[in-house]
Amino acid sequence: MVSKSLGQQLIHYISTSAGTRRLLLQDFHNLELPGRREGASILEHYKSLGLLLKRCTLLLPTRDRLKYVHKVSCFKLSGCASPLHCLGLKCYGVFLQILTAGWDELECHRVFNFLWELSSLARKVQTVVSSRAGSARKLELRIRLYCRRVLLNHWIHRSDSAFWLTRILKPWPIVNQARLLYIIFGPVSSLDGHVVWQKMIEGPTDESSLKGLAEAIKLLYDTEAREWTADDVISLVDELSVVPQEWLMENNARLLLLSGNNICFTFMASKAVNGRAVELARLVVFMALVCEKDLYCMDWVVKMMQKVCRVFSTPWERNNFLQCLENTFAHMLMDMLQAVLAGGHDEEDNTFLNLFHLVNAQANFHKEILFLAMRSSPNTT
Repeated sequence: MVSKSLGQQLIHYISTSAGTRRLLLQDFHNLELPGRREGASILEHYKSLGLLLKRCTLLLPTRDRLKYVHKVSCFKLSGCASPLHCLGLKCYGVFLQILTAGWDELECHRVFNFLWELSSLARKVQTVVSSRAGSARKLELRIRLYCRRVLLNHWIHRSDSAFWLTRILKPWPIVNQARLLYIIFGPVSSLDGHVVWQKMIEGPTDESSLKGLAEAIKLLYDTEAREWTADDVISLVDELSVVPQEWLMENNARLLLLSGNNICFTFMASKAVNGRAVELARLVVFMALVCEKDLYCMDWVVKMMQKVCRVFSTPWERNNFLQCLENTFAHMLMDMLQAVLAGGHDEEDNTFLNLFHLVNAQANFHKEILFLAMRSSPNTT
């Protein structure tokens, strides 16, 4: 903290045109800085400015501490004509991270409310979550960039990231939470940065397209996110799998694998408890397929299945699930084999390759089950 008189002088100075020019640098589009990491110089400047204002405005109300920099056009949600090629939101994010570090939750709530109101974020989010997916592509992109660069990307501690993500999602019903989560963390086009809504529907996707969503789900499931129960997160994952339409089961399985053991087990156990044996069987088969394709250890799927089997309340339910599992393997293999035998595939068709992966997945899956059975059986001479 600095003296009251020095703080008042700084506040007066930053309010003048000379102070604005000197302290609120706005060279956010000049990314070619010789010998420096892209945008490093101006980012460091706003870190220092955040620390300066933190010390000089300690006695001011929260809103007054924030209003001095919000006049910068590129700090606003719709303030820049070229947001993908602008460092403005990143600078605003690091400034806020330094300024608010160590503040209690009540003050951080006030910061969020200030940004929420000043950016009309509630109205704009309402527009994108209630519209047809992709019909407001530019607004979706701006919301994604603002949420990530200003509110989420700069925190050191996971508890801080969980707090801000919770503030963004919690005002909305779960259907809108899932849409908003996809907008912020879902896959985007490498050409124009817009959200790719059909990625999970049209075909199997890769880890990079799902990693952001998986990390967000893990963040909400962690103990740091006190406002989320396990049921809340599982319901959100369930809802996410139909955004904007029902995903391919392989993409569901890949997301769960990336989300970690705890979330994966809780999701599968909820299906077991609710009598959804057929869905659970399909999920296990596709998990085995993903492990085969992505070179994960197949014994992970077998151990997870073994753990889930303990959730069933009766032997009949467990045996019914195991029968569904084998039926699913058989039906999928027959469907793929018929597709291969039908012929007429173009060069980009992966039908035969998918059959190859599924046959290997089934073989390796059952091999791990045999290993498990032999290890648990008494030694024979």
